[in-house]
Amino acid sequence: MRLLSTVLSLALAANTVVGSSWFSKAAYNKWHETELERWLSDHDIPYPTPADRKDLENLIQKNWDSYAVAPYKNWDAEKLTDYLKSKGVETKESAKSNKDALVNQVANVWYETEDKAQAAWTDVKDWILDTWSESALKAFADKHGIPVPQPRTRDTLLQKIRANYETIAKKAGETASYPGDWLYDTWSESDLKEWLDTHGYPAPQITDRNRLIAMVRRNSRLAYLKAQEQKASASASASAAYATLTDKLIDAWSESQLKEFCDKNGINVPQGSKVNELRAIVRKHRADLLGDTLSASAASAYGAATSKAGNEYAKATNDASLAAQDAFHKAVDSWSESRLKAYLDARGVPVPQGSKTDELRALVRRNAHKAAHPYSAWTWDDLSFDNLKKYLSNSGNAAAKKVADSSSATRDDLVEAAQSAYSSASSAGGQSYASATNYLAQATEAAKKSTFDTWSESELKAYLDTYGIPVPQGSTLNELRAEARKQSAYFKYGTTNPASTAFAKIGENVKGVYQWVMAHLAAGSEVAKKKAGEKVADIKEEL
Repeated sequence: MRLLSTVLSLALAANTVVGSSWFSKAAYNKWHETELERWLSDHDIPYPTPADRKDLENLIQKNWDSYAVAPYKNWDAEKLTDYLKSKGVETKESAKSNKDALVNQVANVWYETEDKAQAAWTDVKDWILDTWSESALKAFADKHGIPVPQPRTRDTLLQKIRANYETIAKKAGETASYPGDWLYDTWSESDLKEWLDTHGYPAPQITDRNRLIAMVRRNSRLAYLKAQEQKASASASASAAYATLTDKLIDAWSESQLKEFCDKNGINVPQGSKVNELRAIVRKHRADLLGDTLSASAASAYGAATSKAGNEYAKATNDASLAAQDAFHKAVDSWSESRLKAYLDARGVPVPQGSKTDELRALVRRNAHKAAHPYSAWTWDDLSFDNLKKYLSNSGNAAAKKVADSSSATRDDLVEAAQSAYSSASSAGGQSYASATNYLAQATEAAKKSTFDTWSESELKAYLDTYGIPVPQGSTLNELRAEARKQSAYFKYGTTNPASTAFAKIGENVKGVYQWVMAHLAAGSEVAKKKAGEKVADIKEEL
């Protein structure tokens, strides 16, 4: 009995040592107090003021795992299921209601291990800059006088900025472990919003610069992990495409072309070699000649094949952003004049007197990434009939409540009453305004996932009519909802989420691989070109 007690005591002591050892090595233990407060503030975790360091560290310790190490623990079942689908993991309907089971599944296929996540936070400069655009990196280097040799490639910029990162922070009298706003000094509000849009974190109702920076900062790690995974997938896919293309080209060559290739590249061909033997010889030497060695990583092979295009993922992401921008421009082309003016009004962009429709469209395009004001006349645009009535009933405005209680009130009546009640509360200020914005924030958050779900066909058609969108004859209710959601997203965010299209656009880069292979193999045969071209189409479909 005494032996068992001793064993249990030792085991408990060991566990305590392991736990305290991890806690003592956590990255935030070495952070400045302002960084501790910044992290808590970024993640909307309240903390007492004034607070001593121990209180701040204890608060972070309680939340660190679910925000910094395994952020998916805060996700709802729908988001967990979507992530698993993106990883090719199918979930049964019965499992979707069991969040703990979904969390465990996600943990098994997460981007990184918990140890790696802990280690990453000990030196943020190794990854926090990776999701920046090349122009943002150049602007940062120029502002801080960092000499970058020509040509100023993305990799060189990252290397030089990382090497000077701590020096710049010290010179500015700032901390660098969990960097403050100084890191984004060269970013405009539009730059911040564009980053959020591009990486799938739209912020339509945030106009405060500090809040935008906080949102970029707290999502930087997850954005980096997503980018790294997509980059690796792109490299692997393109590398496979590259290998397949060269195989198809070699298969299409005639005996004379195979011999010509060997002669040009100094490959010794045994006398009397047959066509299939020639192909085997060419394939054997292809690795040395084209830099496609077995030891080379997929990323290196792809990087070589698309060297003229620059960094493969940066290019794919750029292409995706351009595609999303183009889609927004096309949507704007169909918008009515009143909707164009509303878009600009929601962002505080002055509209010159007598502006023509084309001039309004140009102004909207120029402000595609400008954040919308938190509340405007268009805040109630896509709130449901029920949410509007609830808002009016809780507004504390007698006239508004009367409209809400009216059984004959239309949605337009409710919207007009909501705008009037909010305007009155805004003018009055104080508790009246605070209550109005608080309830509106709750209603907007609650409506995010169910927007338009309860709308009738006539309401949806009327909503689309405000955009000037014609509704095709015979459109189903679901089609109307989808179109309404799309137009609403464009109006709120200036874009839909281009991050989801990034990987799809990578298929286009196979063209670059194809051109490079063709040039290096000098495949003169029209038959070879045709067959290779057909294969490119097949590969693009697979990607």
